[in-house]
Amino acid sequence: MKSIANLIACLILAVWAIAIALFSVQNATPVSLKLLGFESIQMPVGVVLAFSAGIGVMLGAIALPVFTRSNRKLEDAE
Repeated sequence: MKSIANLIACLILAVWAIAIALFSVQNATPVSLKLLGFESIQMPVGVVLAFSAGIGVMLGAIALPVFTRSNRKLEDAE
C-alpha cells in the first residue's frame, strides 16, 4: 500500500513539473516579486513557479515528520 502512495505522489509531482515547463515556455515574459517592501530581480514566470514548487515540496517534506511525530505522541498518551 505504501508503494502505491509513493507512485501517486511521484505522478503528481511529474504532472506538476510538466505543467510548469509548458506554462513557462508559453509565458517567457519576466516578472518580479514584491514581498514586504522588497522586490526581486526580473525573472521568467517558469523560474518563479519552479522555485515556488520546489520550496513547497521541501517544506512539505520537512513538515510531514514533525506532524506525524506529534500525532504519535498524542496517540501514545491515550
